[in-house]
Amino acid sequence: MSISFDSALGVHAKALAIRSRRAELLASNLANVDTPGFKAKDIDFKAALNTSINSSSMATKSYSTQSPDQLYLTNKNHIQLSQQDNVSISNDAMQVMYREPNQASLDGNTVDSQVEKAAFAENAMRYQASLTFLSGKFKGMLAAIKGE
Repeated sequence: MSISFDSALGVHAKALAIRSRRAELLASNLANVDTPGFKAKDIDFKAALNTSINSSSMATKSYSTQSPDQLYLTNKNHIQLSQQDNVSISNDAMQVMYREPNQASLDGNTVDSQVEKAAFAENAMRYQASLTFLSGKFKGMLAAIKGE
């Protein structure tokens, strides 16, 4: 019997990928706080996660069709990777948007350092919460495998 990590771990693996990409964008915003004309970017986490969940549920329903990104098996002993085990999130799911500034600056920069620091801190906290949850899930699966 095979284990489907997607069903065992829930949405947290996908949430980590999206939060990681969001952390990169927020860090880029903070690094460019003094760059003239720089536009602050962000990801709508809820929309990205919903798109990712919907696309993966559709992919598992139409798995019988061969797509170019699937692996070809050349030996009967190869492990088949199902589409639902794929944790990578497509760029279509993570649509990068520009943040509207609270107050316009003269140089065209839309980064507000306090807003970006708060968003980065919240994202980091939620990322850590997902890691903690996944750690507990893996410990539970390991205990079940060992028969404890």
